Amino acid sequence: MTEFIAQSWPIMLVIGVFYFVTFVPEQKRRKAYFALLADLRVNDQVATKGGILGRIVSLDQDTIILETGPDRVRIKFSRGAVSTRTSTSEIETGTNE
Repeated sequence: MTEFIAQSWPIMLVIGVFYFVTFVPEQKRRKAYFALLADLRVNDQVATKGGILGRIVSLDQDTIILETGPDRVRIKFSRGAVSTRTSTSEIETGTNE
């Protein structure tokens, strides 16, 4: 029994390190992302996962409506399509005015 423990501790160590390197940071990112989605408000500047930059003009439980570009096109997305909040300067410099 003692030999088994002595031989298996490196494997247990590798599994433990793998868990902390892989799963713990992912849980933190996931928690922060869901907090971002829950905290979205009208007039927030956001970027979608598809790369569309815009301002939220309407939102409900499952969807958001973004206003984007100089011609004020409105596009409906699911909340999960939002990737990040962006600053106003990023959106203004991203348009061809």
